[in-house]
Amino acid sequence: MFGFLKKKSAKAEATAPAAAEQMPAEAAPEVASTEVASAEPVAQAVTEPAVPPVAEAATAAEAAPAERVEAAPAEPVEPATPAPGEAPAPRLSWSERLKAGLARTRQQIGGGLASLFGLRKIDEDLLEELESTLLMADCGVDATQHLIADLRLRWKRDRLETADQLQKALADGLHGIIAPLEQPLELGGHQPYIIMIAGVNGSGKTTSIGKLAKYFQAQGKSVLLAAGDTFRAAAREQLMTWGERNNVTVVAQESGDAAAVIFDAINAARARRIDVVLADTAGRLPTQLHLMEEIAKVRRVIAKADPSGPHEVLLVLDANIGQNALAQVKAFDKAIDVTGLVVTKLDGTAKGGVLAAIARQCPKPLRFIGVGEGIDDLQPFKAREFVDALFEPGAAAVKSGAGKRA
Repeated sequence: MFGFLKKKSAKAEATAPAAAEQMPAEAAPEVASTEVASAEPVAQAVTEPAVPPVAEAATAAEAAPAERVEAAPAEPVEPATPAPGEAPAPRLSWSERLKAGLARTRQQIGGGLASLFGLRKIDEDLLEELESTLLMADCGVDATQHLIADLRLRWKRDRLETADQLQKALADGLHGIIAPLEQPLELGGHQPYIIMIAGVNGSGKTTSIGKLAKYFQAQGKSVLLAAGDTFRAAAREQLMTWGERNNVTVVAQESGDAAAVIFDAINAARARRIDVVLADTAGRLPTQLHLMEEIAKVRRVIAKADPSGPHEVLLVLDANIGQNALAQVKAFDKAIDVTGLVVTKLDGTAKGGVLAAIARQCPKPLRFIGVGEGIDDLQPFKAREFVDALFEPGAAAVKSGAGKRA
């Protein structure tokens, strides 16, 4: 289980802040004084400084690293066994979970298509109504206009007449738009491979980190978690819980500087030859300019710990926000050079069409999508899989003259 926490002596508490103030803000941090053992983890001393103002956290972090609280790898948690005589619940495949997760978006698009048909034939009025359906699914104006123009071309060129034909043409058009987002994250060339996680409050960053840790472990990689969200209540405890579930080490601090915690975690990972470091950061809104500058400083501290890092900067987006995702991608990209996206909570929204809007207006690689709360409900994005789940069942279930909703 996790290592217990010990408090530093009164002398250490009195001298540590003074030493940090004497260093220039942009000076490269020194390696943490606590040496990391490569064998059994040892409980580290902990400082308990007062929480600094949020706007000044990253500046202090660039001055000096903080001592860490290290949670040792937990003992494996035994899976719950069913009661006597009770059969274990069957586990759905990823494809089945994806279809279930996209049900609300599918109802918005596929159900919308179903309601448009009946005894109607394809005409300009129908295409206009379909345009409204796509906008309601948050595909965005640009992507919607592109899809309708493509459908109009296929309708006239290929003489489309039925709902099935129109659905196939729409599915092909949507796949063509989002296919460039399909760029799986490839680990390699660096040890540790440092992945910085960012996003607004409540987007699902910390939960996504726990799921990513499980995913990378399944790829045979060793993982270390850095609890860089030092301002949200219980964020550290939440990440430690995920560390326990995945049986991985978590480097944390009770309060203080996010960048210092992450800097220390990178040094620990290097000493132990860990493959992947997942660095959590505190949530912030793109309109909070001082906090956006702070996360930019966190990125610079990571580069000081490893000149080649961070090797991936993932922005976590909540699918429920729809078109607001575009503003988030642009703002975070400007601040920290986003290299990939994680879209979560697709199972709780009818706005899954936002992927088309992202592909048209700010095409960043979509590394992972999430459609549930389970530890393996975050998986690499595959465009064809996504489109098939979105249209199955959909308008294809509507035969000529049926007029039923999918």
